[in-house]
Amino acid sequence: MLYWGALTIHLHAGRHELHNVTATLCDQKPRDTSVELKATNIALMVVSAAFVLMRLTQKLFTRVESRMALDDYLIFATLLVGQPSTILIDRGLIPNGLGRDVWTMSFDQVTAFGKYFYWVEICYFAQLSVLKLSFLFFYKRIFPGRTIQKIIIATIIFSVLYGIVFVIVAVFQCRPISYYWTKWDGEHNGHCIDINALVWANAAVSIAVDLWMLGIPLSQLIHLKLSFSKKAGVVIMFCLGTFATVISVIRLQFLITFARTQNPTWDQQNITKWSAIEIAVGVVCSCIPAIRVVLVRVVPRTFGSSQGSKRRNQYYSTEGKGSKLSGFSRGHSDLGGGDKVIHCTKTFELNRSQRDDDEVELVYMR
Repeated sequence: MLYWGALTIHLHAGRHELHNVTATLCDQKPRDTSVELKATNIALMVVSAAFVLMRLTQKLFTRVESRMALDDYLIFATLLVGQPSTILIDRGLIPNGLGRDVWTMSFDQVTAFGKYFYWVEICYFAQLSVLKLSFLFFYKRIFPGRTIQKIIIATIIFSVLYGIVFVIVAVFQCRPISYYWTKWDGEHNGHCIDINALVWANAAVSIAVDLWMLGIPLSQLIHLKLSFSKKAGVVIMFCLGTFATVISVIRLQFLITFARTQNPTWDQQNITKWSAIEIAVGVVCSCIPAIRVVLVRVVPRTFGSSQGSKRRNQYYSTEGKGSKLSGFSRGHSDLGGGDKVIHCTKTFELNRSQRDDDEVELVYMR
């Protein structure tokens, strides 16, 4: 998670200058990862936007499914909520010290860093909540069973409350709110909640919800009429969502010393980066089912659906419903002194559209 408000750096002028003097005398090259952070931030935004665009394009301009569902609007909302965060990181945090040591920054930059960090944190909470809801409404759309519907609705309610609570807590974690970005100098009065408790509580709940959400689709696979290979493909598709959970676990190591850091502009770069990666991976994973439908058409044997089959048979009767007839007839008459012999050949081409009860139906079940 992204937090700043509980940090007490106690960075007085003498200490600030001491670090600069020490670095100069020891000929230490200033640490700076701002270029890498900027590239990562922009790349994650571009990848997320590309996958959402492919998902929406598949919905709007293909014949497989033309109706936008609530989960599609929510993933688009996730992308929109993430744009301010991307801009704040690129135009606010990085220019004001993210990826550099705090003692190389001016006092105004440190204060500005805290202010931008505050807004990035709120955007992160909102984006994470909307992303989870996108997954849940997707599950609600494709799993019609009464019991599983109740479970999904209960999870949606919990996720909404969970998101609202943590967004509100993030907004009002310090009193006054400005104490969030002025506490660092030790010269302002205010109060902040126990940031360590909040960080770990949020991480624990988020990971638990992710694991619970993974169990929802996997519990329904037994009811799908799929071959083993196709069922394995669907399992892999849903399990890709665990990547975001894995990233959440990886990010935990950077939360251990979070509230005790004396160098936030340097130490918070990993939390900022991995939080952005978590959101981007979640967005990509949420778009995979829709993109898979396109792949099913291109490579049906690999990605699961038999969209249609062409069968050639010779018939001497009329064709069935839904078939397409093409062919020719040829006659030959032998009049050379004997009985008349007529040879007649008829060739029919029967095209019969067949669809398995597989993931294409699974994704767009109503």
